[in-house]
Amino acid sequence: MFSSRISLLHIAKKLRSTYLRAKHMKAANKNKTAVETDIKAQAPLPAFIEHRQKLWDKLKKEKDDWIATQNRVPIKVILPDWSVKDGQAWDTTPYDIALSISQGLADNTVVAKVNGELWDLDRPFEKDSTLQLLKFEDSEGQRVFWHSSAHILGEAMEQYYGGHLCYGPPIEEGFYYDMYSSQSVSSLEFPNLETLVKNITKDKQPFERLEVSKEDLLKMFEYSEFKQRIIKEKIQTPSTTVYKCGPLIDLCRGPHIRHTGKVKAFSITKNSAAFWEGNSEAERLQRVYGISFPDPKQLKEWKHFQEEAAKRDHRRIGREQELFFFHELSPGSCFFMPKGAHIYNTLIDFIKSEYWQRGFHEVVSPNIYNSKLWEKSGHWQHYAENMFTFECEKETFALKPMNCPGHCLMFDHRVRSWRELPLRFADFGILHRNETSGALSGLTRVRRFQQDDAHIFCRKDQVEEEINKCLDFLKCVYAIFNFTFSLKLSTRPDKFLGERAVWDEAERQLEQSLNDFGHEWELNPGDGAFYGPKIDITISDALRRSYQCATIQLDFQLPEKFDLVYTNDRQEKERPVIIHRAVLGSVERLIAMLCENFGGKWPFWLSPRQSIVVTVAPAFDDYAQKVMKQVHDAGFLCEYDLDQGITMNKKIRNAQLAQYNFIFVVGEKEVANNTANVRTRDNKIHGEHSIDHIIARFQEFKKLKVLDAEDIF
Repeated sequence: MFSSRISLLHIAKKLRSTYLRAKHMKAANKNKTAVETDIKAQAPLPAFIEHRQKLWDKLKKEKDDWIATQNRVPIKVILPDWSVKDGQAWDTTPYDIALSISQGLADNTVVAKVNGELWDLDRPFEKDSTLQLLKFEDSEGQRVFWHSSAHILGEAMEQYYGGHLCYGPPIEEGFYYDMYSSQSVSSLEFPNLETLVKNITKDKQPFERLEVSKEDLLKMFEYSEFKQRIIKEKIQTPSTTVYKCGPLIDLCRGPHIRHTGKVKAFSITKNSAAFWEGNSEAERLQRVYGISFPDPKQLKEWKHFQEEAAKRDHRRIGREQELFFFHELSPGSCFFMPKGAHIYNTLIDFIKSEYWQRGFHEVVSPNIYNSKLWEKSGHWQHYAENMFTFECEKETFALKPMNCPGHCLMFDHRVRSWRELPLRFADFGILHRNETSGALSGLTRVRRFQQDDAHIFCRKDQVEEEINKCLDFLKCVYAIFNFTFSLKLSTRPDKFLGERAVWDEAERQLEQSLNDFGHEWELNPGDGAFYGPKIDITISDALRRSYQCATIQLDFQLPEKFDLVYTNDRQEKERPVIIHRAVLGSVERLIAMLCENFGGKWPFWLSPRQSIVVTVAPAFDDYAQKVMKQVHDAGFLCEYDLDQGITMNKKIRNAQLAQYNFIFVVGEKEVANNTANVRTRDNKIHGEHSIDHIIARFQEFKKLKVLDAEDIF
């Protein structure tokens, strides 16, 4: 039935598409207003839109009639500053309260938060309430704004292609909408879609909310096999909400902005193929991405930012600086060239030196385990599809995607005493995760990687102190890279394992550690792992982009599953707590971040091109090689350029473009004095210095891991 409906629409969609393309080409030489009118006066909308609208009208009237019967009792609305506003239940809205304070506040508010729940600005209060008014600058406000923009994009796509919409969520930067259509989306059609969007925003279509029963939802979306699946498989309650803007009506929990006119700047950024719910065996979908803002200036700034980010793309830098590459014969697994391997190993050595000072013990664990281990840990039930598995001697084995179960075996290898705790195992073992090919993205999403993984086995009374040490560890490491970071305490989710009292105590200890740490933090209720609460750490780079690398997680479940015990001071057996901890996270992902953060201008201590020797004339080539050997033997990277076919100035310029931190120019005077004339990649000239002095400065830069060695030489 589903395929036949699509087939019947296919000819109509083709005709409409041909019609729109022809009209667009005809209007290409006319002014912008004519083009907008041309797109707007398109072929009739798909028949399912009219059917959907009729049922909406009926149900909406019933809901409005019911609301009219509700008792308009006086209520109190409490604002964040504890001031109180009077209102009426089922009449007063958050927008009314905002307007009573100021027109500017009402205009700039994106969405409300009523009694801790995100709430449409035009949805009436139902009882005494607390109220927060969120703007675009608030993360939750931004997500709502982009979610609403996704609906606007969906409306345009539905009108233009006549396809069946699937999911349209906000994402980290913008939004997308998936659509099932026999017609492929082309980037050449983006201007047409953006024109439709512009018309939609000009119309200031209100976002309307309606709660609908599952039975009526199945009728409303009977034309779409995808919506039918969502209703039948995903909705576990007797009813849920739909939202309407213009002719678009879609399944959605909301909330949304007041009307489409709040979107003042909109741009479609790209399109791609996708699969229904990420399953490569399911239907192929068309995905269109976009970005939007409440102010056109913000879009202009965003585009400038994207241009700068493109210059810093780690894949481009990796290629140009010969750091790493990928090959189709091993997708998702990076080949690190010598210079890239230098960065990789330097980062690992840095963390290893910190381990030595902070009481961690490095271990080496197997890469391959029998599936029985993963069944015992619980990963097999929840993670098997993301693991690389194979058969050997009629047993199933898998490459490890994480180290924790192996570390549990190491802890349990012999009897443990309370005197040994905390026991800190650190492991740079190679991990493999079976990411889908469509999800792979440079170094940020790979199949083979290493991370600074550590597991701390400790007593319950040691948790707070160990968490404090973990926080100090990440603070010191991030300071080296000049990263800023934010902290969130993610607490007990609805579905959790263990006793509530144990969770409460663990959360109390984490909260105390965060307070002692002295850094601002936020509460992220209900977002903890099922096995324990956690601290999520998000870092920001030079372009103010955010990444989550570090994690600190408490785990009460693995010790239970592996029956881990230690003997306490009363000779009784007790269960330890495990702290999962990573600071760098994936080394591959961190290198991608550092590439883009530094724009390929690596700090000296990490740089794969620390120095190069350039001669004034061929007569000094032997001395150049001598200088290079001295610097190299002292433990630093140094090369020389003896190409006689180019001038000295050209050699210097080439070295600067290649991002050598220091360039040593040598000639007759430098040979006589056993010196080198030092300049930097930014053409800062430090003058003549002895080779011994240069090496001494290099040693200091390496020890202190300074970021501005070229300036302070």
